[in-house]
Amino acid sequence: MSPAGRQAPEGGWESLKVDELRDELEARGLPKSGKKDELVARLVEDDASGEAQDAEAAPAEATEAVAPEEPVEERADEEEPDVAEEPVAEEEEPVADEEEPDEEAAARPQRRGSAETTPATEPRAPAPRPDGALVVSARAKYVRSAPRKARLVMDHIRGKNVEQAQAILRHAPRAVSGDILKLLNSAVANAESSYELGPDELRIERAFVDEGPIIKRFRPRARGRATRILKRTSHMTIELTTEGNEG
Repeated sequence: MSPAGRQAPEGGWESLKVDELRDELEARGLPKSGKKDELVARLVEDDASGEAQDAEAAPAEATEAVAPEEPVEERADEEEPDVAEEPVAEEEEPVADEEEPDEEAAARPQRRGSAETTPATEPRAPAPRPDGALVVSARAKYVRSAPRKARLVMDHIRGKNVEQAQAILRHAPRAVSGDILKLLNSAVANAESSYELGPDELRIERAFVDEGPIIKRFRPRARGRATRILKRTSHMTIELTTEGNEG
């Protein structure tokens, strides 16, 4: 049998095509260039050399099979030198002290996420109301509106109760009315969360506007000139109280 494991066909290697001969030579690791006669001769030589190698290997295998196995002598167990065993001192087990309450463990903070140790969160109780009048404030800073225009709206709601002021701001024609309405609602929310006061219990005690930083811009004009544009900002504050709210 050839090294590639394929025998010559019945009609010989001459019955195969050139492509098949080249594939067979490539499988055997032989050069596949040349004409068909050269390819056939190369395959025949390779088959002959393979048969010769098989014939040489056959008697060697037969002799190996016939040769008797050499008896293996069992080695005597080597005698280990006697080693004097030293007495091992037995360690005394420490006597466990009586269990005492661990004060450090009790003082140690408990881990988060423990269902057994984490106390249930309780809603925050409102702050106690003082005896006198309450004052709750809210402030909006850097509002993009001129202070003069914001003061014109603040003058209409100063001294009014919250419900009247909200109605005025909803129907006011100026654009800054929306920002002031948001500020008023924020002050009412602060009073509800801190002291549980409703809008009907509150009155606007103070409402004023401070001037904020001015943003400077320039606009091109004729003949290469530039005109300065001042974009003013406002800081608005509203203070609510419960004193004198009679509607």
